[in-house]
Amino acid sequence: MRKELRKAIIAGNWKMNKTRPEAATLINEIKPLMQNNGCEVVVCVPFTALVAAVEAVKDTGIRVGAQNVHFEASGAFTGEISAAMLKEIGAEYVIIGHSERRQYFGETDETVNKRTKSALSGGLIPIVCVGELLWEREANITEEVVSRQIKLAFAGIDAADAAKIVIAYEPVWAIGTGVTATNEQAQEACKLIRDRLAALYGKPVADSVTIQYGGSMNAANAAELLAKEDVDGGLIGGASLKAADFGVIIKAAAS
Repeated sequence: MRKELRKAIIAGNWKMNKTRPEAATLINEIKPLMQNNGCEVVVCVPFTALVAAVEAVKDTGIRVGAQNVHFEASGAFTGEISAAMLKEIGAEYVIIGHSERRQYFGETDETVNKRTKSALSGGLIPIVCVGELLWEREANITEEVVSRQIKLAFAGIDAADAAKIVIAYEPVWAIGTGVTATNEQAQEACKLIRDRLAALYGKPVADSVTIQYGGSMNAANAAELLAKEDVDGGLIGGASLKAADFGVIIKAAAS
């Protein structure tokens, strides 16, 4: 990572885990690991735990994020939540386009773009997820797939707003499988993303954008992954639910 150019961000994606009391307990376990960490730490919790998380992180430097946001400000969208609602609660970040949202809930490149614009207009920082399926990597079309996802996610977004977005490269074949991209594969994909941003917005904007790796990063492999020039942090799944493991990853990002 290049901290002189961009912020290092470690974000935990808790997925559908933790009640309100459990969320507060986990955050309290993470708090002692936050001293002089040298990177931004975010916990992206279920909607029901957002208020408890915001309360628990007060005066710690830990940021709170949601795991989804709708692209309209209000209306007949049963089960959805708007950027204004998340902002009012105290959320600062939101994950958009995670592969599980794409796989199970019909998220598309078009809705990723619309949700990203909604998050930006609502004052939230989007963490936009991109990444290829296993058969796409095996077919040697990772570059085409990821390039398309980036181009469509950023369609209609100007340079000033593009610089506010965090990108998480998540090879779908490595999410929750225990299989991790090699350090070289992670670096190659993150550099590809930065090169595409440079083509869209110029090198200064591309150099300022935080690009995370998000496929089974854990306490054992974080240091080597984060040592790569274009890997600026992690979007952490299972390891973010264990304070000790999450703390090791934070320490790796700090160093």
